[in-house]
Amino acid sequence: MADETRTPTASDVARVAGVSRQTVANVLHAPHRVRPETRRDVERIIAELGYRPNRAAQALKFKASRTIGYRIEPVAPGALSSIHDRFLHSLAEAGREADRHFLVYTAEDAAGEVAAAERLHRSGSADAFVLYDVAVDDPRPAALLERDVPFATFGHTGSGSDGRHPWVDVDNVAGIGLAVDHLVHRGHRRIAFVGWPAGTTIGDRRARGWHAAIERHGLAGECGPLEARSADSAASAAALAVGLLGRAEPPTAFVAATDTLAVGVLRGCQRRGLEVGRDVAVVGFDDTPTAAALELSSVRQPIEAVGRHLIAALLGEPGTGKLLLPELVIRSSSA
Repeated sequence: MADETRTPTASDVARVAGVSRQTVANVLHAPHRVRPETRRDVERIIAELGYRPNRAAQALKFKASRTIGYRIEPVAPGALSSIHDRFLHSLAEAGREADRHFLVYTAEDAAGEVAAAERLHRSGSADAFVLYDVAVDDPRPAALLERDVPFATFGHTGSGSDGRHPWVDVDNVAGIGLAVDHLVHRGHRRIAFVGWPAGTTIGDRRARGWHAAIERHGLAGECGPLEARSADSAASAAALAVGLLGRAEPPTAFVAATDTLAVGVLRGCQRRGLEVGRDVAVVGFDDTPTAAALELSSVRQPIEAVGRHLIAALLGEPGTGKLLLPELVIRSSSA
């Protein structure tokens, strides 16, 4: 029977019925794909648990377009690589498996994105939307909630609106912690951090992860002076690395907030005549193709899982958040 203390989810239905969450979604939105006996069993469990799909799922079920809208993001100037393409591919794959299409569009800013989403939703061109790179104080979720436009987000604001819509995010604090733990295990005591300027949600979370990790290892005294901030530019990061390595007690390892910054650190080390992996260790974040090509250790975001969870949320999960753990890919730059 249903647990009256919380709202049952599609995962609860899948667990009790002994099927996958995708099968539950198919019973709700594409019943012709499910064997009749399985469909009857799942429908019975849905009734027993009192499961109700969220509003976004209802929109995708009853509207004709079967289309999800998504704003294409520009690549940041100076960035060597971006996870944006990988994220969009993961969304498209998850959408294809759920028999949903994507409508991509552009907008100048957040207000333009909200206006375009409202227009596309009202015209029936798109049933729901995915917002990318949602940050603290992001105006888009509240604006779409006010306009009654269904959506899910990659990232979360940390505000009360998070509980009113589905969101998926990667634990950036934990990801940096993995990098620091690895370097400490390798014997490093002076671990520098090269991150974004303060005031960016992801950058601040990754910086917080470094601070928490060095304190956990009792290294705040040695590492505290080794924090540097830069725009997401390899050239800027190279200059910072050269400066840090010129100190009387230079770092023996670097954690960078992005792979772009890590590539800059690699260049800075080379300018000082150091061999990365032997004289100094470097770890980046995002595990871009650039990291693999340069044998750079990097924290890999589970982007494919993010895409799957977002589509699943739009198709039946309630409006609660999911925080996913990244993994550290170790290569020769730190080993």
